[in-house]
Amino acid sequence: MPGPTLSAPPRRVRRGAALTLVFVGVLAVGAATGSWGADGREGPPAAGEPPPDRTAARPVERAAVESDDDGKSGTDAAAEAARSGTDQWSAVYTSREYEGFEQALNGSYVGVGLTTRRTGDGRIEVDGVQSGSPAERAGIAPGDRIRTIDGVEVTGRPVTEVVARLRGDEHSVNPLGLAATPGTPVRLGLQRGPKRWERTLHRQRLVAESVEVTRLLDRDPPVTRIKAVAFTKGTGERIRHAVRAAGPGEGILLDLRGNSGGLVAEAVTAASAFLDGGLVATYDVHGRAHPLEAEAGGDTARPLVVLVDGGTMSAAELLTGALQDRGRAVVVGTRTFGKGSVQMPSRLPGGAVAELTVGHYRTPHGRTVDGAGILPDLAARGDAEQRARTVLSGLGGGS
Repeated sequence: MPGPTLSAPPRRVRRGAALTLVFVGVLAVGAATGSWGADGREGPPAAGEPPPDRTAARPVERAAVESDDDGKSGTDAAAEAARSGTDQWSAVYTSREYEGFEQALNGSYVGVGLTTRRTGDGRIEVDGVQSGSPAERAGIAPGDRIRTIDGVEVTGRPVTEVVARLRGDEHSVNPLGLAATPGTPVRLGLQRGPKRWERTLHRQRLVAESVEVTRLLDRDPPVTRIKAVAFTKGTGERIRHAVRAAGPGEGILLDLRGNSGGLVAEAVTAASAFLDGGLVATYDVHGRAHPLEAEAGGDTARPLVVLVDGGTMSAAELLTGALQDRGRAVVVGTRTFGKGSVQMPSRLPGGAVAELTVGHYRTPHGRTVDGAGILPDLAARGDAEQRARTVLSGLGGGS
């Protein structure tokens, strides 16, 4: 299990290491995420294929620590833990599911390497193809339409269902809801212009890149666009490196649309790229507040705009709220998802892990995100990125 990374010390554990505080989105972390449906609030964030665990159905946010063995059987303890859960985010995971979850924190997932999006008329299109993936080897390209998956028409269906079918954990095809293993086949019905064809791909374990950096050199001065799809291990440092590599006076467009969350420590590191120390957020466990602080030395002068939407969740909301409350960024887009509860993990006999809600996190100004989300400074939908660039230009970061 990941080691502790927060200032709040973990309790004593009986077996294994204490867990890092984690904020995980509905489709978990490590996923190659795409954009949401046309309305931006249809369901969980659009993702290509999240990693192989059941956080797709029941996300968690968790903070330190395992409990002592109380002598109950694993089945009885798990049932009691599930009954005592306070909300929809509480869950019990098998040891295998939890192992997959930990792999997810390192960006690993089982799939075919596609990110998808739904158009205004309900079509499902390929938004991106991961290098070296089964999808790339099959010649699938961005803009191709996915008509069917294993013979089932997907036009008009929620993107989350499409994702589940791509990874093989949709309940109609896999009653246990578990992600498929590497090597399992999935048959896609595709369309490119008037051409229609079918192709069978075989899933494999992939490592998704959590950060994509693009320099928009047609601006004067240029703009660095940083797209973060999840806060898996190393994401915060990648963002900090991209900020440091930007040229003098170069504005930053931080795109957190569809970011389903991840390790909160990575979100704090990302905040440290733009802040000179100070409060990023607070979280409470059983009523006791714990601060999360940025490191000193961040770039506080570079123009910064943050793009968000209904798929911006958890750790991504924590980062957005910090930059907004601290007056460091202008936020553009639509209201974020609103996932800000904290779950505490307890190791159960037999290896299962119960995740039970124990508190919530708040922004530096004390705003509660859970159920409310973050409101942007400037509301924008289809033209959000263009409007964000216009705002950035007004801040002196590109024209």
